[in-house]
Amino acid sequence: MRKKLLLVSAFLATQLLAESITFDTVNKNPSRVVPNSLNEIYSFNNSVKDAMNSVVNISAKRHVEANVGNMQMFEDPIFKRFFGDQFGQQFKQNRVQRSLGSGVIISKDGYIVTNNHVIENAEEITITIGDDPTEYNAKLIGRDPGSDLAVIKIQSEQSFSPIKFAHSSELKVGDLIFAIGNPFGIGSTVTQGIISALNKNKVGINRYENYIQTDASINPGNSGGALVDSRGALIGINTAIISKSGGNNGIGFSIPVDMVKDVVKKLVEDGKVTRGYLGVAIGDLDKELQKVYKKDYGALVLDVSKDTPAEKYGIKRGDLIYSIDGKKIKDRTDLQNVVASFKPDETVKIELERNGKFVKLDIVLGNREGFVTSSNESGEILGGLKLSEIDMNLQKQFRLRPNSQGVLITDVEPKSEAEKSGFQAGDIIIQIENIEINKFEDVEKAIKSYNDKYKRIYVDRYGQTIMLVIK
Repeated sequence: MRKKLLLVSAFLATQLLAESITFDTVNKNPSRVVPNSLNEIYSFNNSVKDAMNSVVNISAKRHVEANVGNMQMFEDPIFKRFFGDQFGQQFKQNRVQRSLGSGVIISKDGYIVTNNHVIENAEEITITIGDDPTEYNAKLIGRDPGSDLAVIKIQSEQSFSPIKFAHSSELKVGDLIFAIGNPFGIGSTVTQGIISALNKNKVGINRYENYIQTDASINPGNSGGALVDSRGALIGINTAIISKSGGNNGIGFSIPVDMVKDVVKKLVEDGKVTRGYLGVAIGDLDKELQKVYKKDYGALVLDVSKDTPAEKYGIKRGDLIYSIDGKKIKDRTDLQNVVASFKPDETVKIELERNGKFVKLDIVLGNREGFVTSSNESGEILGGLKLSEIDMNLQKQFRLRPNSQGVLITDVEPKSEAEKSGFQAGDIIIQIENIEINKFEDVEKAIKSYNDKYKRIYVDRYGQTIMLVIK
């Protein structure tokens, strides 16, 4: 599902941005034990029963348009460019879609953390707690698609039982853990396993990844539930499994508790997550590249975008970034996650290797929201557009002229401002205000130059130039 920025903004308008949240945290440096007597039975009921009372079932309701009959012809981008969506709408009908997931109570006044994909685009959210059938209404506080986390709040004045928080830095591979969920509204369930791996990334689920991998069963409906240690303290939010069949194959992933706390605080206090932005295209060191660097780890700068903090403060192509504010940068994923952990306008000390010498730079980070990702394809920007630089495959798919120049609109978010303004998939953006558009960097420059202003955007639509306006 794509972003619904207007829906989120409507929810956030009701929140007090100065609101803060504290976490009930267990003591650091716990001792670990192993069985030492054949006459002892180890039971973790006392450890997990409180955590079970903090895990809720979430039911999210939304209205969707369902296609009736064969819609393939009407969804063809060429058909849409000539006739719009007027015919396709006649073959669609509204229906109510419900999704079920889990969540975790994190404060006595009813704040709950869950996965973004559980409540995304929800118009109504109801929850039940543990095995109690009582239903509560909940409202959206904020969501962060980049980490797949969201915060909702129970609309009730009563006091609730929040879960206790552990510390990500103390987790060890082999630790005994429990996955707690409340799937399908049938009550709490607990599965047991161990931590299989830590700091797993490049899984391809979210933009920002640093997962705990576990073999505890995490099945559909358990998304957003709690991963706890043997004390019942929260160590992660269950988010995904790797499975060809849809069942559990012993490969589950949870978002670590330190990342959860960081994102939750930002969502509660600000209603959204803003992340620092550097402005570099990065890659990993391979064995061949390691021959020309003294460091055998780090993130390699492949390109520097124009008008970004990286360019302003002197980062160059070929630099190997190995530390930010004293935090070791092992690879490109590390760099992305560490930079994103800082807020815009924060100053960070970057250590890098350049031409065999070690260089330190103090850099004031920018705001990621103000830039388009420098890659072959963008996320949704300009009110709901998905853009891509033109290649031979896209020329064939959208039947573009061989000499077409500009940045292609590959998709338009349904019911978005971009759709309302008249943009269509297959349009080619050729100019924004007085800036000609040939590549992503031109779009970045235009967005930065005309941020928060209505922009005249010129598009090539099947050989004809038209002008559309959007903020």
